[in-house]
Amino acid sequence: MFFVILLFLSACAPKQEVIFDLVISNVNLIDGTGSELQEKVNIYIKDNKIKAIDTNELVQKTNIIDGSGKFLIPGLFDCHVHTESYKRDFPKFIHFGVTSIFVPGGGLCTNSYYKEMRSMGNQDTIPAPKVFHTSQHFTMEGRHPVKTYGSSKWQEGETVFFLRDTLQIEQLVKEVAQYPILGIKLTIEDGPHPPIVERMPQEFINKVQKEVDKNGLEVFVHVSDNVELQMAIDANIRNIVHFTGIDLDFQRDEELVNQIYRDSISWVTTLMLDKSFLYPLHPEWIEERKVQEAYDKDYFMAVEDSAFIFRAEDYIRELRDYMKKDNIELQDVAAFQVEDIQELYKNGVNMVLGTDTGNDFILPGYSLHEEMQLLEMGGMAPMDIIKMGTLNAATMMKAADSLGSIETGKIANMVLLDKNPLHSIKNSLEIHTVIKNGVVQQRIVD
Repeated sequence: MFFVILLFLSACAPKQEVIFDLVISNVNLIDGTGSELQEKVNIYIKDNKIKAIDTNELVQKTNIIDGSGKFLIPGLFDCHVHTESYKRDFPKFIHFGVTSIFVPGGGLCTNSYYKEMRSMGNQDTIPAPKVFHTSQHFTMEGRHPVKTYGSSKWQEGETVFFLRDTLQIEQLVKEVAQYPILGIKLTIEDGPHPPIVERMPQEFINKVQKEVDKNGLEVFVHVSDNVELQMAIDANIRNIVHFTGIDLDFQRDEELVNQIYRDSISWVTTLMLDKSFLYPLHPEWIEERKVQEAYDKDYFMAVEDSAFIFRAEDYIRELRDYMKKDNIELQDVAAFQVEDIQELYKNGVNMVLGTDTGNDFILPGYSLHEEMQLLEMGGMAPMDIIKMGTLNAATMMKAADSLGSIETGKIANMVLLDKNPLHSIKNSLEIHTVIKNGVVQQRIVD
């Protein structure tokens, strides 16, 4: 009789309704805004978005990831990516928690190639980051990058636009503005290495910015030294996609620096360009377990190539001359640049993480974590680094209303870590789960 009554009561008891698609429970939250860590938080996800964040008793008992002892950060952005094989590279970005990327042109970036990347990035069943991108390169014939990186892939009207006079710029900007781009990729520099070419004339730069403003877009500019930085700032350009090559003296360059502060610019770090030069001298970097798990040998074919080793040794010699120091270590490469980045960041410049993936030894996904480690080596706080790779990046992408932080109403892109990245930013590699659009993503090694 007692057993029959128990069965009756169980049948009559109200069943707990499954309200949310996914819940991350009892987790330590680093929300990407720069706010302090919140302990033992529950994150509720429904229809790809964050519906609630609280510390109350759980409202359901299914579809739960136990976050006890773990740390939740927003999905990461890499805001300078080139890829010649997005089907190969995209799963690697997701594996390493990079749920959004920014592609500022490239030798394969036709309108159809961009469309293919966007399409793959907009779904959540095949691992792929959300794709933001610019137009194709605006440059001039015989200039960077077409001459510097000579290739048959540069096809005028398809992967690159040559500016021959300022009169054509108005119509050209109107034409590309009809596509889903964030803005124009403008290459004004004389090249990062020989063959050095002429810089784009100032009147061309000014005209592009003027026409872009009319069309509600942005200019994203390549610069590689202080002269080109000044040219971009003089044209009121507000997005710079490289920091490497800039050497600010905050007293000598006071007028330029004040212009930068006035214009509230966004600026992508790309310190990995420096580390990539040194990769051939450090085979142990490739032997890291997390690297070996994610990349096959094709990514490292050049590691023993004598030309690459010579380039690395030549780079070390240049650093010795510049720094007046015989023994150059990786921290030396980062320190003098990070000091400037910190000063800019402290004064309101929207500093953003990016790697320039697509160059030799800059690995899709993994190298964003190397970028963060370089910043920490130079003295930046992990909390600031995380914000640069999340909310700051979303701000540059004009997507901060939906991405970049773990806040109610935003898309549920997030990374669950086994260790605290605030203790060491290298713990950003201790990935337990990657979530994109509220869906747990398949990783290369789970």
